[in-house]
Amino acid sequence: MEIGFSLGSNLYNRKRLLMQAKNLLLSAPRTKFIDQSPIYETTPVDVKPEYQDMAYLNSVVLVESELPLDSWLSYIGKIESNLGRERDAEDRNAPRSIDIDIIYAGDQIIDSGGLEVPHPRWAEREFVVRPLADVRPRMVLPETSKSVADILRGLPADEALSVFDERW
Repeated sequence: MEIGFSLGSNLYNRKRLLMQAKNLLLSAPRTKFIDQSPIYETTPVDVKPEYQDMAYLNSVVLVESELPLDSWLSYIGKIESNLGRERDAEDRNAPRSIDIDIIYAGDQIIDSGGLEVPHPRWAEREFVVRPLADVRPRMVLPETSKSVADILRGLPADEALSVFDERW
């Protein structure tokens, strides 16, 4: 099954953290690399005013994997923890060393045990849709009727979103 992960970081050495997260995702058993988007620098979304200047780096990584999604949820938590992610129960959009979300997993639709696939807000966020459009522009995710490229065209442009690194 193909799985699309969104990676983001706005603390420390952001690019290095994205690279480490990608490598750890690819080290999962029965998992192989399919594709990745460029890294984009983006403005934070829905953050407190004091964090507004802490730009994110975001990217999408695609893998082919035989692992069940509940295993991925646990594995992602371990990667985030190992890379210094600290969760703030009072501020879910606080700065973070790494954030890894499952955007889609084949044509599966899941909403249980803390796992929602496709990610419930993926189509609202240019920092997810633009990199996904780089690697899967014609894909139509479950519970949508438009391609990723069409969804991107319908989003308001984030003037601050820019390519940070084409090949990483």
